[in-house]
Amino acid sequence: QVQLVESGGGLVQAGGSLRLSCKASGLTFSRYTMGWFRQAPRKEREFVAAMSWSGGNTAYADSVKGRFTISRDNAKNTVYLQMNSLKPEDTAIYYCTAAGRVLGGRNYYTARLYDYWGQGTQVTVSS
Repeated sequence: QVQLVESGGGLVQAGGSLRLSCKASGLTFSRYTMGWFRQAPRKEREFVAAMSWSGGNTAYADSVKGRFTISRDNAKNTVYLQMNSLKPEDTAIYYCTAAGRVLGGRNYYTARLYDYWGQGTQVTVSS
Protein backbone atom coordinates (compact mmCIF):
# COMPACT_ATOMS: atom_id res chain seq x y z
CA GLN A 1 0.00 0.00 0.00
CA VAL A 2 1.47 3.29 -1.11
CA GLN A 3 1.42 6.14 1.38
CA LEU A 4 2.59 9.72 1.03
CA VAL A 5 2.57 11.61 4.31
CA GLU A 6 3.17 15.35 4.32
CA SER A 7 4.34 17.39 7.28
CA GLY A 8 5.73 20.81 8.04
CA GLY A 9 2.78 23.01 7.25
CA GLY A 10 1.58 25.74 9.56
CA LEU A 11 0.96 29.43 10.05
CA VAL A 12 3.70 31.88 9.12
CA GLN A 13 3.91 35.61 8.54
CA ALA A 14 4.52 37.03 5.09
CA GLY A 15 8.21 36.95 4.28
CA GLY A 16 8.78 33.90 6.41
CA SER A 17 9.82 30.37 5.52
CA LEU A 18 8.57 26.83 5.90
CA ARG A 19 9.92 23.46 4.84
CA LEU A 20 7.47 20.78 3.87
CA SER A 21 8.40 17.11 3.96
CA CYS A 22 6.75 14.12 2.33
CA LYS A 23 7.65 10.63 3.46
CA ALA A 24 6.81 7.89 0.99
CA SER A 25 6.29 4.21 1.67
CA GLY A 26 5.08 1.22 -0.30
CA LEU A 27 6.87 2.17 -3.50
CA THR A 28 10.36 2.17 -4.95
CA PHE A 29 10.90 5.82 -4.23
CA SER A 30 14.01 6.25 -6.35
CA ARG A 31 12.04 5.30 -9.47
CA TYR A 32 9.33 7.93 -9.02
CA THR A 33 9.01 11.48 -10.17
CA MET A 34 7.96 13.49 -7.12
CA GLY A 35 5.96 16.67 -7.08
CA TRP A 36 4.04 19.21 -5.07
CA PHE A 37 0.68 20.73 -5.95
CA ARG A 38 -1.46 23.11 -3.95
CA GLN A 39 -5.09 24.08 -3.71
CA ALA A 40 -6.34 27.34 -2.29
CA PRO A 41 -9.95 27.87 -1.18
CA ARG A 42 -12.33 28.12 -4.13
CA LYS A 43 -9.52 27.49 -6.60
CA GLU A 44 -8.40 24.53 -8.65
CA ARG A 45 -5.42 22.44 -7.69
CA GLU A 46 -2.27 23.85 -9.26
CA PHE A 47 1.25 22.65 -9.88
CA VAL A 48 4.00 23.96 -7.63
CA ALA A 49 7.19 21.98 -8.24
CA ALA A 50 8.49 18.59 -9.32
CA MET A 51 11.72 16.66 -9.47
CA SER A 52 12.81 13.68 -11.54
CA TRP A 53 13.72 10.37 -9.91
CA SER A 54 17.43 11.17 -10.06
CA GLY A 55 17.05 14.77 -8.97
CA GLY A 56 18.64 15.92 -12.19
CA ASN A 57 15.58 17.70 -13.52
CA THR A 58 13.26 20.09 -11.74
CA ALA A 59 10.28 22.22 -12.69
CA TYR A 60 8.60 25.10 -10.92
CA ALA A 61 5.48 27.14 -11.38
CA ASP A 62 6.29 30.69 -12.39
CA SER A 63 4.63 31.97 -9.22
CA VAL A 64 7.18 30.22 -6.97
CA LYS A 65 10.38 30.35 -9.02
CA GLY A 66 13.24 31.82 -7.03
CA ARG A 67 11.37 31.37 -3.75
CA PHE A 68 10.67 27.62 -3.49
CA THR A 69 13.12 24.76 -3.84
CA ILE A 70 12.28 21.10 -4.24
CA SER A 71 14.74 18.42 -3.17
CA ARG A 72 14.72 14.72 -2.41
CA ASP A 73 16.63 12.20 -0.35
CA ASN A 74 16.21 8.80 -1.95
CA ALA A 75 17.86 7.10 1.02
CA LYS A 76 15.11 8.47 3.27
CA ASN A 77 12.24 8.11 0.77
CA THR A 78 11.49 11.76 1.35
CA VAL A 79 10.88 14.80 -0.81
CA TYR A 80 11.07 18.33 0.51
CA LEU A 81 9.75 21.73 -0.45
CA GLN A 82 11.67 24.66 0.99
CA MET A 83 9.47 27.74 0.81
CA ASN A 84 11.03 31.15 1.37
CA SER A 85 9.69 34.69 1.08
CA LEU A 86 6.19 33.41 1.57
CA LYS A 87 3.26 35.53 0.47
CA PRO A 88 -0.39 35.49 1.54
CA GLU A 89 -1.25 34.12 -1.92
CA ASP A 90 0.78 31.01 -1.10
CA THR A 91 -1.90 30.05 1.41
CA ALA A 92 -3.24 26.65 0.38
CA ILE A 93 -3.28 22.97 1.14
CA TYR A 94 -0.07 21.49 -0.24
CA TYR A 95 -0.14 17.97 -1.65
CA CYS A 96 2.74 15.63 -2.27
CA THR A 97 2.44 13.44 -5.33
CA ALA A 98 4.33 10.64 -7.07
CA ALA A 99 4.44 9.56 -10.70
CA GLY A 100 5.75 6.16 -11.73
CA ARG A 101 6.94 7.44 -15.09
CA VAL A 102 9.42 9.88 -16.53
CA LEU A 103 7.91 13.30 -16.95
CA GLY A 104 9.33 16.30 -18.65
CA GLY A 105 8.46 19.77 -19.73
CA ARG A 106 4.82 20.67 -19.40
CA ASN A 107 3.94 17.12 -18.32
CA TYR A 108 5.21 17.96 -14.86
CA TYR A 109 2.26 20.34 -14.56
CA THR A 110 -0.39 17.72 -15.38
CA ALA A 111 -2.02 16.35 -12.25
CA ARG A 112 -3.59 13.33 -13.99
CA LEU A 113 -0.13 11.98 -14.84
CA TYR A 114 0.66 11.44 -11.16
CA ASP A 115 -0.30 8.12 -9.61
CA TYR A 116 -0.36 8.74 -5.87
CA TRP A 117 -1.31 11.66 -3.65
CA GLY A 118 -0.90 12.53 -0.01
CA GLN A 119 -3.62 13.91 2.22
CA GLY A 120 -2.15 17.39 2.18
CA THR A 121 -0.78 19.84 4.71
CA GLN A 122 -2.16 23.31 5.34
CA VAL A 123 0.06 26.34 4.80
CA THR A 124 -1.31 29.69 5.92
CA VAL A 125 0.59 32.92 5.32
CA SER A 126 -0.64 35.96 7.20
CA SER A 127 -0.14 39.49 5.93
